[in-house]
Amino acid sequence: MKITDVRVRKVNDEGKMKAVVSVTFDDEFVVHDIKIIEGQNGLFIAMPSRKMGEGDFRDIAHPLVSETRNKIKDAIFAEYERVLGEKVDVVEEDKYPAE
Repeated sequence: MKITDVRVRKVNDEGKMKAVVSVTFDDEFVVHDIKIIEGQNGLFIAMPSRKMGEGDFRDIAHPLVSETRNKIKDAIFAEYERVLGEKVDVVEEDKYPAE
């Protein structure tokens, strides 16, 4: 199974949730609402989940093998960094417009 597309749909500068991501596998299956969250030890991904009862959350979809989770995480963080880099470039262009 290959990751064929990663789309960072929303980027937040404030708060702990930094982005919402969709990942496509083999150009045939997509998982929406994977979140990039800033935790005490840095960024991590949270798979889509549903609230169950008294504040407990249960993943709706998740990898069963840690190697697969790492592949997904690496692809998501690579695209997130690329999007952040583009955002910084746009801000820099706004600060120093071409003359």
